[in-house]
Amino acid sequence: MEDYGMGRAPAVPSAAAAAPRMRFQRLMWIGLILLCLIGAAAVIRRMTALANPPRNAPPQFASLDAAFAKKRVLTLMHIGPALLFVVLVPFQFSRSFRNRHLRAHRWMGRTIMLLGLVIGLSALPMSRQPIGGGLEVSAILFFDGFFLLALTKAFLHIRQCEVALHREWVIRAMSIALGVATVRPIMAVFFATSPFTGLTPHEFFGIAFWIGFAATYIAGELWVRYTRLALRPAVASIR
Repeated sequence: MEDYGMGRAPAVPSAAAAAPRMRFQRLMWIGLILLCLIGAAAVIRRMTALANPPRNAPPQFASLDAAFAKKRVLTLMHIGPALLFVVLVPFQFSRSFRNRHLRAHRWMGRTIMLLGLVIGLSALPMSRQPIGGGLEVSAILFFDGFFLLALTKAFLHIRQCEVALHREWVIRAMSIALGVATVRPIMAVFFATSPFTGLTPHEFFGIAFWIGFAATYIAGELWVRYTRLALRPAVASIR
């Protein structure tokens, strides 16, 4: 896995032209770190609940804990690699880390690809008996299938030394993987407003999954398209 365009910006014609890109890049970095923190917190919370189920939890949260407890081993197989995944991803996107530790960057990239494969494959059986019903299953199958496709495309492109295409598919894969972290605050909004809306987790989980995964994927695709355009002047100047 190579540089993914989240480090310093490539050469551009002027400082004025570079300013909007730098602001967008800073915003993407903030979003990346925030999503990784949310993902890590969600995993740690789930591991804690599996090891020591909370007492006197609100009924809605108690039902969620019970649902994951029924598939404890599968849940741990899914979220254990996910914790390491969200810890490593920011380093993999850092240009400065790559320049200083190229060998570690490459091994970390291989590790992230393997972790992603485990996460993606374990998500399929996790979708059985979903809390959010068919709508949640449809979101999981759609985005998980796309995630596994993106990982495969990224691997095949780097094997062919097609670094630019490899980079783009890695960004797509990572944006989908981090979508589960985007789902969390959306669920929090649904939980907070449920006394007024009357919606239950069975009714809003699927909606939250579709919104969260779609929003994060779109952000990743925007980053791919934006950096693709931004790299053109630099390539043209080299030629």
